[in-house]
Amino acid sequence: MLRSSLFICLLCLLIINSKAQLTYTPASVADVPFSQEYHVPHFPKGLTDANIRSIAADDQSNIWIATSEGVFKKNSSDDSWQKMVSGLEDGPAYAVLYHPASGIWAGTWKGVFLYKNNAFKKMADAQGPVSVLCAAEEGIYAFGPKDTWLCNASGPIKKDILIARSVRSAVADQKSGLWIGTDVGLYHYTSDSVKYFFDTSHLISAYVKGVAVKDGDIWAGGLGGVSVLNNGIQKKTIQPADGLSSQYVNCISVAPDGSVWVGTDVGIVRFHNDGSHSLRFSRRWLLNDKVNQVVFDKNGTAWVATQGGVSAIHTQQMTLAGKAKYFYDVTMQRHVREPWIVGQCRLPNPDDVTRWEPEDDDNDGEYGGNYLAMECFRYAVTKSNDAKEKAKKMFDFLKLLQEITGTDGFFARTIVPVSWGDNVHDRNVTYTEKELAEELVKEPRFKPVEKRWHTSKDGKWLWKGDTSSDEWCGHMIGYFLYYELVADKKEKQVVARHVAKLADHLIRNNFNMIDVDGTHTRWSVWSPDKLNRDPEWIPDRNQNSMEILGFLKLAYYMTGDNKYQQHYLHLINEEHYLENMQKIQQQNPAWFIYFDVVLQMYIYPILLHCEKDPALLKFYQSHFDNWMQARKNDKNPLINFFYSYATNKKAELPVSIEFLRDTPLDLVNWGIDHTKREDVQVVRTPVMDDLQVSELPPASIRATVRWDKNPWTAVNGQTNTEREPVFWLLPYWMGKYLKMIE
Repeated sequence: MLRSSLFICLLCLLIINSKAQLTYTPASVADVPFSQEYHVPHFPKGLTDANIRSIAADDQSNIWIATSEGVFKKNSSDDSWQKMVSGLEDGPAYAVLYHPASGIWAGTWKGVFLYKNNAFKKMADAQGPVSVLCAAEEGIYAFGPKDTWLCNASGPIKKDILIARSVRSAVADQKSGLWIGTDVGLYHYTSDSVKYFFDTSHLISAYVKGVAVKDGDIWAGGLGGVSVLNNGIQKKTIQPADGLSSQYVNCISVAPDGSVWVGTDVGIVRFHNDGSHSLRFSRRWLLNDKVNQVVFDKNGTAWVATQGGVSAIHTQQMTLAGKAKYFYDVTMQRHVREPWIVGQCRLPNPDDVTRWEPEDDDNDGEYGGNYLAMECFRYAVTKSNDAKEKAKKMFDFLKLLQEITGTDGFFARTIVPVSWGDNVHDRNVTYTEKELAEELVKEPRFKPVEKRWHTSKDGKWLWKGDTSSDEWCGHMIGYFLYYELVADKKEKQVVARHVAKLADHLIRNNFNMIDVDGTHTRWSVWSPDKLNRDPEWIPDRNQNSMEILGFLKLAYYMTGDNKYQQHYLHLINEEHYLENMQKIQQQNPAWFIYFDVVLQMYIYPILLHCEKDPALLKFYQSHFDNWMQARKNDKNPLINFFYSYATNKKAELPVSIEFLRDTPLDLVNWGIDHTKREDVQVVRTPVMDDLQVSELPPASIRATVRWDKNPWTAVNGQTNTEREPVFWLLPYWMGKYLKMIE
């Protein structure tokens, strides 16, 4: 029996500390189409300088670019680039512009060119260099450091406009005037007057590189940010504190939907009509973060001139169901290796996902548990034989991890074909006495595992030892859900025997996992002698106490064998494991890592579903409620749906749906460096030992997600890998199962 006084004290603490203010509405959402963006990079071949100075899209969606090596064109029907100016006039180009009435214009070192009859023709008398082009009702204005010209089909007219020669951008205001940005301020030119704005009552700074007009407002961007003017009066400013990723603004464009795209040295910030803003940066979205110009073709695709090539940001209408199919197809195409392991793959060239190589991972077992859980929920929703068969394949693989070791319950981290040889992570090593001394001084708990990879008895496989506690947690939530949602009566017996074998191994070894060397693995330690009586294990005491209670409770739930219940209650009543667990939220910040959050999440559904004692169940429910409040700001759909599943409370649905919609289709684990951004600060929270950012990055600008990685991390990514999209598919199918996604 649970000590009643102990339970009352613990429960009171939980109730007093509870500040749960979760969002419980709406309870469900309809899966309606949404706009899914994706990036297509374009590398103009033959260019030695990939800096694209200017870009234009014509009425056929052909793309034109100005570079230091001339003007190039890409036809909409293919991805090849053709040089458009040759001979003596070939050379640096600075601007390209499409005008519906007259066609493509180019400003180069030699002057102004108009594309007619499949060739560029130089406008006579309009001398170069010409660096900025602007379309107005009366024609095309061409600005350069020497002269200004007004051009049309009949030829150029030199204009004597009293403005600075350092013109960087110009736009017509549809009121017979031009707004012209220069290095020394902003000009408004009409046929009757020139007005000059440069002081800080009008502009953040006088250095103006980008100008755009929206609804009568003038957006002028440059050093310091964006100044928005109306009738010559500063209406507002936009700086890093307002969401601008860099104070270096290079260009401004208004999209067909009315959003304003601000190109900076750190990507593009889009300011939307509803007052929100979004960032696109990193190699996931742009070939280079320095953006020189943005234009839109007739389909609404954004064509971005960057310092490293041309990036196209496309939009397509998608539903979550359609996205699930896409991600599932990718999983099957590139992320399954024998015998049935679902994980990341290695990319020899990250720009070509058609060529890939399988790759092992330390946590193939944990992530396999995630895949098993996903297929379980998919089967529960669809009753698909395909889902059922694949769930069994993954269960059989996880079970094989134990069988392949030939032990009484120890299981491997992962396996690879023996033909892989040394093409694995964490190869076998030998430590010298000096190296071992170095490691032990750094960490007295260090275990020198020299033989990490072992050959199976049949000679077909290499299996990896030193299995960790995270593998246990991932396995157990997978077994629990397979047992509950998929397995028939006969298969339930197989699952129960397997879980019992694992639990028996722990019981025989004082609640530690013993490797083939006869000692416990580095991390799989749940013994009271370690957790309660060895000070070096204090950092793991609370977390691991919770884990072992979940393992024993699951074994008892599946088998009905009272020995598991007796050991479970012994750890609660005699070794105070419930008290240890209660202190998870009070863990010393030196010991908190985000990995533990996910491991705790795996255990809660097991405890809440398998526990039948009302007092203990009430404790677990209160504990989960408090824990969930602490995790609310992570906006993690997997946590949110697991909480909803375990407690029957439909919580935090809007942020979960936003994550599922915002997640990119691109799964390459591109490097993401938020420290370049000026709109966020580098902080040491929530994990004191990590560099993180002060605002949670949305899914679209994170490294490819794995849920045991800290979502607040400032710098992340490993470009030569593509992650498996189970991280998305599991919460999606949970949401479907819970009828939170209709």
